[in-house]
Formats: sequence, structure tokens, C-alpha cells
Amino acid sequence: MFSAQSKVFAVDTSPHQTNWLWSQPAPHCAVITHHPSSNHAETAAKPLHFIFYLFPPEPVLKILPDSCRTPAVFVDLVVFVWSSLCSSMGLWILLLCSVVGVLRAQDVSVGKEQISIEECCSDGHQRGSANQDCTALPLISESTTCRIVQEQCCVTVLEDSMCTTGINMAKERSSCYTDQFSNSCDSKTTKTCCDCCLLGKAAQDHDLPCDHSLALGYQCGLVSRACCLDGASLNDTLGDGLISETSNDTEALMLTDPCKGNGKCAHLCVGNGTCSCFKGFKLRPDAKNCNDINECLLGASNCRLGERCINTEGSFRCQREVSCGTGYELTDSNNCKDINECETGTHNCVPDFECQNTQGSFRCHPKVKCGAGYIQDALGSCIDINECLAQTGPCHPGQVCINSRGSYTCQRISVNCGRGYHLNVEGTRCVDIDECKGPDGACSGHGCINLVGSFRCECAAGYVFNSINRVCEDVNECMHYPGRLCAHKCVNNQGSYTCTCTTGFKLSPDGRNCNDLNECEANPCSQECANVYGSYQCYCRRGYQLSDVDGLTCEDIDECALPTGGHICAFRCHNTGGSFHCSCPVKGYTLAANGRSCQDVDECVTGTHTCAENQSCFNVQGDFRCLSFECPTNYQRIGETRCERLLCNDSSECLATPLRITYYYLTFPTDIPVNTNVFRMGPSHPVPGDDVHIAIVAGNDGGHFRTERVATGGVMAVARPFAAAQDFEVALELRLQRYGHLSTYLARVMVFVSQEEPRVPYNPLLE
Repeated sequence: MFSAQSKVFAVDTSPHQTNWLWSQPAPHCAVITHHPSSNHAETAAKPLHFIFYLFPPEPVLKILPDSCRTPAVFVDLVVFVWSSLCSSMGLWILLLCSVVGVLRAQDVSVGKEQISIEECCSDGHQRGSANQDCTALPLISESTTCRIVQEQCCVTVLEDSMCTTGINMAKERSSCYTDQFSNSCDSKTTKTCCDCCLLGKAAQDHDLPCDHSLALGYQCGLVSRACCLDGASLNDTLGDGLISETSNDTEALMLTDPCKGNGKCAHLCVGNGTCSCFKGFKLRPDAKNCNDINECLLGASNCRLGERCINTEGSFRCQREVSCGTGYELTDSNNCKDINECETGTHNCVPDFECQNTQGSFRCHPKVKCGAGYIQDALGSCIDINECLAQTGPCHPGQVCINSRGSYTCQRISVNCGRGYHLNVEGTRCVDIDECKGPDGACSGHGCINLVGSFRCECAAGYVFNSINRVCEDVNECMHYPGRLCAHKCVNNQGSYTCTCTTGFKLSPDGRNCNDLNECEANPCSQECANVYGSYQCYCRRGYQLSDVDGLTCEDIDECALPTGGHICAFRCHNTGGSFHCSCPVKGYTLAANGRSCQDVDECVTGTHTCAENQSCFNVQGDFRCLSFECPTNYQRIGETRCERLLCNDSSECLATPLRITYYYLTFPTDIPVNTNVFRMGPSHPVPGDDVHIAIVAGNDGGHFRTERVATGGVMAVARPFAAAQDFEVALELRLQRYGHLSTYLARVMVFVSQEEPRVPYNPLLE
């Protein structure tokens, strides 16, 4: 398609000029070099190379940095094109246009993207190691290039892990048939690597060359060749091949770099200026720089089944897929090592105990050890061992074991005679004991009869012989004959019994029955005494109560101090001996006939008021008011409480005045409940269609009253409680719309709020 050493120069039509350079330094490699314009300081020193690998089975396009000496992680943009389509010029043009589009997007993002491509790839590696979904990674940059780098680096880690699993399965089981494979792409990758590894092992078993000519694909060929060599160094197999493409020199690699200073080779320089790589790396197509070999992807690791291969720079490591468990830790050699909790201080032994490490755990042992004959419990206490019970026959035959603190003793068993016998003087045989010959006698004053090996007592009346204890025991007549010996209580005595009476009774002459005792004859009560059967009862006269202390003395009842004493008298209560009396305020009240309530004195009725002749007297609670009023101009007084408007002669100002002014007088105490209706106003003869409005127009400065519309007119109700007695002159206006004519009526309500019925708290010190 392009001849060797041919060059192509192109100029981008965008505001930022971009230079392109085509070259073919090797028969199977073509390089397109991209030089960003100098306007971008960040990319002017970083030209990009597009390298085409033209060898079959598929061309590969890679974007690589130009620096050979600085190790950097750049994500490869890999485009696979099947070899059967390599002859198509259109596909190559399409491929080239795609590369130009990627670079233009990269040029636009220059200066805006603060995250390097290395960081994007590192993030993808981390998320791939955590088995996250590579197609739905959280973006760490708005750059399209960074997103591609993230995803491809993540996919590379996952594919390496899955391919390593398949290679290990082929090496361990020699079979790729298992239930864990599904139709997902992940499982197919694992099975593909497993199958390719089995092909390499089969070639080795049949002595076939590992470098076969089968068109298996690049990755499958590498896996098959690695498994065929069965552990051969990947650097030896791949490194030699790459060196053979760049140089025919087969001399050994030098330990030092003789090319140092000319800036040509990244790792090692072999004779004639040929570059080579350290172990674990392979030479790039530019014949200068080196790439890390992914031993996990190529199946060149020696990880065992149950271990996961993790690629590292120039090498790899094996990590267990299952943790070691409690009490163990994973070492650098991928083995489980016991954790010594006693040395690390992670045990929970108390100060009196010492820690002893065990495999996967630890034990706490007491510091103080018990001596012989003792056993130590879980709390470290020493407990004596009863050797007589813990051991089988610690003493010789004919001996008895006696336990002691921390030990035991064995004593010789002596000859013992049975009950009622004792050894004779010679100590050779047992003879009968005459229990009746004792100084006190075996029967304690009762008759005694000796028997062989025993004795028998002849007990007196009121006693019975106990054959087990061999003594005369008292007969409890009260228990044997309950309720038949005494009328009240029976008291047992030795050999007999006596009768007693309960309180309030005395024993009759027959010694068994009880008669009632009249306690009132001794005057035990302070006032009245009533004798009852077996007892007596003290009671008091009216106004007194029996003392709770002795139940005999009568004490005066302070009726005024009782819980209900505050309600006995309406105003003030006065206690007296055995009774009480009530009183009322000196002015305005008088004591009612019941002797407790206080009645208001109507000064207007009794004539004790001080109102003038032109004033009217109005009684209120505990007092009175002298009232008088004058009708306004253009009004005529009708009766004692009403003023009627005179003719207006069609004067609009006169017609706006109320048609009638009526005076009303109300009185109630300060404790009247809120929302109580105190005044009602409305037309005397309502007509259907009447429109009535009622409102307070004056006298409600404290907001103690409010109006409310009702079916027959309106009402005035209490809106706020009253803190103290006070007088109000409330002007209440009623507007009546009837048959299209508006009439106004005014009610002047004189409200006298008096103090609620007075009451003086009881104080016994004032009596």
C-alpha cells in the first residue's frame, strides 16, 4: 500500500495546525507521526506516533509517546482489521480518518483537561482490579480520550485476570469443561485461554514444534506457545524474537549500558548499538523503548489453583482469592502465617493471666500456679482436690481415707460393735449394754426395761414411746384433739395441756370455756363506750373524731380545715369546739338561711342606696350603681331606657343616624366563661329576606367582647377573660336592610363586671 521510506505531509484545516508524517522503518511496521502545533505548550514537546503492525493475522494501530527514556503509561488505541480486508484501500483511509478525529478531539481538550492519561489509566486499572463494570465507570474527566483510556485499561485488567484463570485451569485440571462457563464474554475469554493452553500442552506431549503455523490469532498463539514451553521464560521466548527482528547479533546482554550518554536505548545496549530489555520487558517496534510483559495475560505465571495472577512492572505476583481466616495473615510469599497475638498485644488476657499463643488463636493461663493437691479454676482460684473421691481406693484394704487441705490421710479401721453393744474389757467381743443402769436412766424418769442389744421405756401419762429415738416424747393433746379440749385456745404442756381465752374474754370456772369481759366498766374511752362481744368500741359525739393514735381519745374536727372545708362556707369559715359557723363580708352581703352561703344585698330594693332622685338604682354583686341618661339632639325619650328619633325632613345626615337608641344594663362576675353570649339584638318581627348586620362601634377598647351573626339577628359574646372588676359602656349597632330600605338601631349596653363571690382562705391561726 505504501512503499518503504515514503513520507506524507498533511495540514489540518482547523485553527490549530497539525503536522503528520508517514514512514516505514521496518518491513512489517509503518509509523505516522503527529506533531501538534506550537500554540499548545502542553503538547508541543509530546509528538504522538501511530504505529501500524502489518504482519498477519491482523494489523494493529497503536498510539505511542515519542519519549524513549521516560517510562509512561499510555493506553493503546487498538484497531483490529482482518487480513482478508488489508487490500482494501477504503478501509485504510477510514482508519486514517479515525485517527485524525481522535487527535483533533485531543487537541481541543488540551488546556482544559487537568488529569493526565496516566491517571486515567491508573483509575481504570484500580476499577478493573475491583471487578467493576468497565462499560459504566464513573468519569473522572470530561475528555473523551480519558474515558476511552479508563475503559480500555479496565478491560485489560479483567481480560488478564480471566485469561490467567483459564491458563491455570488448563495446567491444574487439563480440562476446560466445567459448569462455571456461561455464554457471557467474560466466560468465553477464560475458556478461550484455557483451550489455547491445552493446544500448547498437546503439542508438547506429541513432540510437535511450539511455533506452529496455525492461524489461531495473536493472543491464542502466545498462550499456546507459553503452555507448550511449560514454564520457559517469556522474556527469553519473546525478547529473542524481537531482538532478531531488529538485529542479527546474538551476543549476550551486557550488565552495564555501554551506550550511556547517546540517549538511544531505554534499558540495555548490546553490541553495534542494538537495544535490548531487562527481564520481564519486551522491545518496542521502535527498537529503543521497552514495554512490560503481561505474564498473567500470556499464561507465563506459576500461580496455583485458587490464586490470582496480578501483573506488576517487569514481573507478576500471585494473590490468594480466599482470605486466610481469623488468627492468620497473608505473607509476601502468599502463604498463611499464624498471628502471634501475645507478641502483637491483640489478646484480651487480664493482668493476672499470661498469654500463650496457639495456631490461629491464643490461650490465657493464670500466672499463679497451684501446688499439689489443688486444681485451678477458670478464674485462677485454687480449689482443694478431694483425693478420697477423685481417686479409686487411695488407701490400702483395712484403711479409711480422710481428706484434708491439699492432701489426705489413711487410718486403720478399728473393730466397731453394733448399737446396744460394746467391747468387753479384753476387747475381743461385743457384749450387751444395760441402758437402764445409767445414773439418769435411759428413759429420763420413766420406767426402763432392758433388752438384749436394746431397751424399752414405760412412759407416764401424757407421753408416748418413740421406738426410733428410744425416748418418751410428750403427746400434743392440742394437736391430736383440735377444738375438743378448749373453747378458744389450747396450750400444750409437758405431759398435759391448759386452756386460755382470747382478748376480751376470761376463763370460766370449768377451765375450758370463756366468758365475755365488759371492758367499759373500766371507762377506757374519753367520751362514749359500747361493749361488744369479746371487745369494746369507743365513739365520739358530733363534731369530734376518734384519735388515730390510741383509738380512745376524741378530738375536735376542724371542719374548716377538711379537704372540703373551703366549700363549707361561701366567704369565711370559723371553727368551734365540735362545730363551726360561717360569716360574710360586712358590706354588700348577708348570711343566707342555710348558714353557709352569702346573699347579695339588693340596695335598690332595701333602699340603702345613695342615688339621687333623677338617677335610677342598678344592683350589682356586692354593690350598686346610680344610672341616668339624656337623649341626644333630635331624639325624644320614650320610657325609661329608649330614645326615638324625630322626623328628619329628608335630610341625608339625619337619616344616617340610628332610628332608635336603647339603653341596657348587664352585670356578671369576672369568672364568666369565654364565648358566653351576654346580649342578643335583632328585629322584633323578622321578615323573610331581612339582611341584618350587627357590630360594636364603641366601648370595646380591651377587646373583651365580640359579635356574631345568628338566625334572628346577632349576639354579643365574651371574647377575653376579665382580670379584675370593671365597667363598660358598649355601643352596639344593628343595620337592617328590609325591602330595599336601610334602618339603623343603636343599643348602649352598660356592662358592670363585678368580682366573683369573695372567699377568704381558712387560717386556723386567726381563729
